[in-house]
Amino acid sequence: MNPVEIPPVPPVEIHPPDISRWRDGNTGVPFVHLFDSGVPGPRVHVQVLTHGNEFCGSIAADELLAEGFRPLKGQLCVVFANHEAHARWDPQDPYISRFVDEDLNRVWADASLADGDTCEKRRARELLPFVDAADFILDIHSMNENCVPLMVCGTLEKNARYAAALGMPADLLIDTGHPAGLRMIERGAFGDAAAPPCALLIECGQHWEASAADVARDCLARFLGLTGLASEEWVRSHQRQPLPRQQRLTLVTEAVVARSSDFHFLVPIVPMSTIEKAGTPIAQDGPHIWTSPYDHCVLVMPTQRRFKPGQTMVRLGRVHPL
Repeated sequence: MNPVEIPPVPPVEIHPPDISRWRDGNTGVPFVHLFDSGVPGPRVHVQVLTHGNEFCGSIAADELLAEGFRPLKGQLCVVFANHEAHARWDPQDPYISRFVDEDLNRVWADASLADGDTCEKRRARELLPFVDAADFILDIHSMNENCVPLMVCGTLEKNARYAAALGMPADLLIDTGHPAGLRMIERGAFGDAAAPPCALLIECGQHWEASAADVARDCLARFLGLTGLASEEWVRSHQRQPLPRQQRLTLVTEAVVARSSDFHFLVPIVPMSTIEKAGTPIAQDGPHIWTSPYDHCVLVMPTQRRFKPGQTMVRLGRVHPL
C-alpha cells in the first residue's frame, strides 16, 4: 500500500486587521467590549482569536465594531481573546502564534484555571466573568488544513439544534470533547444538556484562505440575528454567501491516534469525505493498519502534515439525523 502525498503548506491569502484600536474596550479588561441595549434579552458572547493565528474572526469582529453595531435587545460582548499570542503573528512562520504558553481552548475547567499561571490561564481568568454570564456563545475559529467549514457543537445535541436553526454551515459536528482539557463551549451550563445556554464553535475553513473571512462574517451576522440582537434587514445586508441547501450532522465515535512516527494515510484525505465500506484500510501506522470501523465512515478534520506519535490524525464519525 502506498502512502498518500502530503500537501504543501497553504498560502496566506488574508491578513489580520490592526486590532490595537480595540485594546481599551469599555470594561476595564483589555480587548473586551460590552454593549447593553437597555432592553431585556439574551447575553451574547462573541469570541475571536482564541488562537492567535486564527484571525478570520477578528476581521469580522473588527468590522462589526468599526460599524458601531449596537444590539436591539440584551447584551453583546465582543472579545479578542489571545491578543498576546496574536501579537507574535508572522506570515513567514504562521504557526508560531497559536498560543504563548498553552492552548487557551483547553483550560476552562475550574481545576485547570486554579492550577498554574500561564499567559493563557491568566487571560481565561480575566474573561471568565463574561463567559459565565453569557446565555449564548459564538467562538470563531479556523483550521490548519484545507477543509469545508464545520460547526463544532461540543458534545450536546442542544447545540446542534441551535446550529440547525442558524442554518450554516453545511457540516455540523458533535464530538467527544478534547482529551487535553475543557473547551470554552463546554464550560458550566454550556456543557449541561438540561440547561438552556447554548454555545457554538465554528471552524471557518483553512486559517488563511480568503473564504474563511467571509464565512466568519456571515456566521457572526446570522448569529446576531438568531439571538435577536440584530434585525432581519441588518442580517440580510451583511450576508455574503447563500445558506447551504441542507445540513449534515456527524457524531464522532473515535479518534485515530498515531502510534509511531511511521504513520501515513492510505486513502485520499479529503476532510468530511466518506469511506463507504467497513474494513477499508485508512492508514498504515508502523505494522498496524487502521481500518474504517463501519460503513459510511466520515473522515473528520484529518491532519495532513506534522505526523508524530500521540497525535490525533483523524476523527471517525457517523452521520446522525438532525
